[in-house]
Amino acid sequence: PRREDFGDLYEQQYAVALFNVVRFEIEGGGGGQSQLLHRKDPLAGRNIFSGNLFQYLEENRKWRNRFVSVPSGYTINLYESKSAHDRGLHSKVSIDCAGYKALTSMEEYMELINDSLPGVKAKAGGVPFIKCPTNFPLILWHPYARHHHFCVMTEKEQKKWHAVLQDCVRHSNNGLSEEDPVQTPAFTDSVRLYRQAQGHYGTWDLMCGAPPQILANLVMETLQPELRDVIGPRLKGKMQQRQRNWMLISGAVYKQVLSQTNRQYAALVEASEAERAPLDARLRTDMDQLITSKEHVCSKIRALVLPKADQVLRTNVQPYISSILDALMEPTSRGFSEVRDVFFKELVDISKNSLNRGSKEEVGEQLERLSMLAFHPMKMQSCYEKMEQLNLEGLQQRFDVSSPSVFISRAQILMRQQMDNAVYTFEQLLQQSLKDQGEEDICKTIHKCQDRVIKKYDYDSSTVRKKFFREALLQIIIPYMLQQLAPSCTPELPRFKEMIFEDFSRFLLVENLYEEVVLQSVTKDTMMAVKEAAVQRKHNLYRDSMVLTNSDPNLHLLEDTPQVDWATNFGGDEAVGSMGSSTEGGGIGRRRRQVVSMIQLEGLPLPYESCLEVPGVELIPEEDIPESKDEEAEEELGPSEDPKSPDSVDEIRDLINPMLEVELPESEEKQADVVSGTEMTTGTITMEDGVQEQVTHVTTIVEDNPRRSVRDKSSPQTILRELMGSQKERVTEEEAAIQKAIEEMELAVQDEDGEQPAEASTAESDNDSQPQATDCGSRNDSGFQSPTNEGLNESESEPIKNGPNGEAKMADAVPVEPMFM
Repeated sequence: PRREDFGDLYEQQYAVALFNVVRFEIEGGGGGQSQLLHRKDPLAGRNIFSGNLFQYLEENRKWRNRFVSVPSGYTINLYESKSAHDRGLHSKVSIDCAGYKALTSMEEYMELINDSLPGVKAKAGGVPFIKCPTNFPLILWHPYARHHHFCVMTEKEQKKWHAVLQDCVRHSNNGLSEEDPVQTPAFTDSVRLYRQAQGHYGTWDLMCGAPPQILANLVMETLQPELRDVIGPRLKGKMQQRQRNWMLISGAVYKQVLSQTNRQYAALVEASEAERAPLDARLRTDMDQLITSKEHVCSKIRALVLPKADQVLRTNVQPYISSILDALMEPTSRGFSEVRDVFFKELVDISKNSLNRGSKEEVGEQLERLSMLAFHPMKMQSCYEKMEQLNLEGLQQRFDVSSPSVFISRAQILMRQQMDNAVYTFEQLLQQSLKDQGEEDICKTIHKCQDRVIKKYDYDSSTVRKKFFREALLQIIIPYMLQQLAPSCTPELPRFKEMIFEDFSRFLLVENLYEEVVLQSVTKDTMMAVKEAAVQRKHNLYRDSMVLTNSDPNLHLLEDTPQVDWATNFGGDEAVGSMGSSTEGGGIGRRRRQVVSMIQLEGLPLPYESCLEVPGVELIPEEDIPESKDEEAEEELGPSEDPKSPDSVDEIRDLINPMLEVELPESEEKQADVVSGTEMTTGTITMEDGVQEQVTHVTTIVEDNPRRSVRDKSSPQTILRELMGSQKERVTEEEAAIQKAIEEMELAVQDEDGEQPAEASTAESDNDSQPQATDCGSRNDSGFQSPTNEGLNESESEPIKNGPNGEAKMADAVPVEPMFM
């Protein structure tokens, strides 16, 4: 939006929000107190998750092994290796997942890509522009921002990482911070009014992230279609290349827009905060007169609006309220019931362990894991999946609901909060009971605390769900009512401005008063619908008249006590929970505990957890499949570096304009004479000392190309080479013996093969004379890491020559496919 438009809206809504806050402070009020305790900072000093993924790099179109760390802020940080993370180095990439969607199939990803660029449709079964070397991809997709592509080796890993990515997205999309009761409502109301002025009344999926991100999404909602109409028809090349280029352009534009919205929003907040003190003083002086004036104007607006609102409500809304409520209640109640079951099962396991005479250290470890149960992506996944079944089909079009994802995400966050409240309350009750009664019969003590917490959870769960149902109904109905009433009511609103004194005009806006009247007309029906559901005892909802009072009058005094360190209490000062940990600065004994244990690769022994370097898979080879002779020649030259995301409008222009002058080559439709790909195999190597090592091989396959002589990648000598390459830190006499065995085996292979072409023999002998690389791939002359050149002739292993000015060039000109005509 233009700064003057949104800036004016924000300035107006800021004064209105400040009026509401000051009035609430003066008049008081608030809801009932919850039964469960609430932990203020549950993730203090903890990492959520860490492990290893293969990441696709746009810069050189290759896949690299990256160490991933997810801190308490739920940003995804990718490092070169675990040692780089442990040394405190800066991450290679840091991803804020707000607005993203976590995908697990290339087919779903390509459908979204096709929808983003109309007119460029992939054929059924076509090859995507990114070829995943495994069958287990993980993709973070955003409608405007840069996409991120990952993959793992097994289906089990994929499920775990998908749960982690979904948790990051869920947390980042969890609305705006409520720490500032003025800025947050001022911003949300400004965005809503701005979109309503453009005719968008329904829910918005991209109302997520920080305010600058939301503003960038708001800008791109209008800018991207215009950009697509201008640039889309001019994109040239093969379908996959056009899709990839459009993705890069969209991401570059979004980054530039986000940098501008960051600066403009910061200036907007600074200007508004500068006026806060004088506005606050005026409000406290004139509050009584402001409330009287507001009630007078609202009564006049109510006389105009209520008859029309009642008619729309009776004919178009009331018949559907029960259907909406049933659709919401079924999956939500199942999800909260699953939270209760998961919590109960964890406590039963702890009780069994203590009953079976488990050691204090084991019980302490279990209690330590329990403390972070709500933030364990895999253990909470069964709860979240219940909510994923929410289906509003048939109601979405009628009430202009873009998708149920807004309600799904909100309900899942509430489930996590209730789980953490239950766990925290149990911890405080258990600690207090152990102090009073001792640790002799810990199983009985756990059972008593468990029963007390379950009762409190049932009550709070009912309260939270009823509030969620009421808010969801209003989110669906109110925008629909405003849209239906706009043609008849909106033109009449300006005449009510004359009833407001000029001194009060900053705090009393007719548009806000009109929406309050509409809200009041609907609130009664929504509250009655939820109340009737509770009376009928549907989905275990308590009646509003049922209030638990004085069940634990002193319980809330424990809310400010420090978090219990069960590992220390039960296992000594140096004990650390078994959830995995990494050393934190600030003292030898201090540790940064991790919520979730690091992912272990399926089939590999414990020393090779995926948080460590994966043996034999330091690099997954580049994924490009040459589709013509020209592209094959370009592959020999080496992958060209992709343009990085521009930081200015000029850089975006530099990214696009030079490509407009390049003509499309005539050889675009030539058939490929090389069919290549990647293959991953797993082999077991028995060392001389009898120890077996399991090695995963990533092999580039080349078929039906007489110009290449490719050595069998499954041959014993190649396997031994890869084994040596994966053991970077070990240089022993055994490896020297293995190296000697390799040379003898290669000589035997040459004797069996007989005569070889002189050119290939020379290249192969040159390769054998080179020092053995410690990485799985070698570096070619272009500076990028690539699969080993072993077995290639000279013309393929050295494709780059230097020009007169030192620049890299090829012997023969290779036509490069342009992005634009």
